[in-house]
Amino acid sequence: MNKEVKILLIEDNQEVRENTAEILELSNYSVLTADNGKTGVELALKEIPDLIICDIMMPVLDGYGVLHLISKHDETAGIPFIFLSAKSEKFDFRKGMELGADDYLTKPFDEHDLLKAVDMRLKKSHLTKKEYTNDEKGLSDFFKTVNGVEGFQFTDQDYEHFWYKKKQLLYMDGHRPLNIFFLIKGKIKTYKISEDGKELITGMYGPGDFLGYTAILEESFYMENAEIIEDSELIHIPQKDFLQLINTNNQIARQFIKLLTRNVLEKEEQLLTLAYNSLRKRVANGLLQVAEKFKDLENDKLKIDLSRENLAHIIGTATESLIRTLSDFKNEKLIDINDGRIIILEKEKLKKLLF
Repeated sequence: MNKEVKILLIEDNQEVRENTAEILELSNYSVLTADNGKTGVELALKEIPDLIICDIMMPVLDGYGVLHLISKHDETAGIPFIFLSAKSEKFDFRKGMELGADDYLTKPFDEHDLLKAVDMRLKKSHLTKKEYTNDEKGLSDFFKTVNGVEGFQFTDQDYEHFWYKKKQLLYMDGHRPLNIFFLIKGKIKTYKISEDGKELITGMYGPGDFLGYTAILEESFYMENAEIIEDSELIHIPQKDFLQLINTNNQIARQFIKLLTRNVLEKEEQLLTLAYNSLRKRVANGLLQVAEKFKDLENDKLKIDLSRENLAHIIGTATESLIRTLSDFKNEKLIDINDGRIIILEKEKLKKLLF
């Protein structure tokens, strides 16, 4: 840590305030101090510190009042908050936690306990603010950040890489989940089979996507099949590790869920498209969604290298209808077709297609 990290210390006892501030400053933190709750709130709103350490029993405005007011402002609501409590005030611990405090220290506390609590809360705060890319590096960065927080000992190197060939099944409808899967490269489709034997694609996954986690969260069996549609490399994360990430710490869970759910909106858009659009519009939207999903390029143009059958299942139409519509698009010079690959020539025109 360094002087860029700003800590607000609110404590009415001058000796405790000065000694605590000195310990923090010697550890290279920038420290702001206030001798009562009202001044502390004003300082917090003005300076927006990275962490607040606050006594409970104070004149003018007590620690509970400080926490209540801090939580009412968007710019300060997420600041980590540590209560200072005398031994006789231990019964107040539960009340403080119910109001949203992150931790508490019992006075008198030693230097080690203070610095450990501060370091832990700052790490967790950093975890909630950091954005992670949806690729192997992003996953690695995430594991590095959570490593050591509340006993977590995860690294991306703990997990094996697995390679799958096209047409292999990753998992099947009705099977019990043992892992979640992170796709490093390749393409995977998930699908269901209807009562009349038709295939309905429920999801398309590319590099940076997770899949297979819903069944674990719901404590159920897989409700769909997952098939490799392009040779793929994946990381398997065991169920027990996944559940530890989700259940042990709220900040870690929130960040991991951000990584997990990148393609939820894509699925919702796909369902709306299937429900309300004409065939031409559905094909145009389907082409753009798949092209944007995988971002394969040919001569700086987006291309799609999927079988017509898979593409038809994604769009929700018969293969013959898809082929006729693609032929129309080619004649209209919206797309080109080269050795079976579809090249997007007029992305904006496809977007604005009305019917």
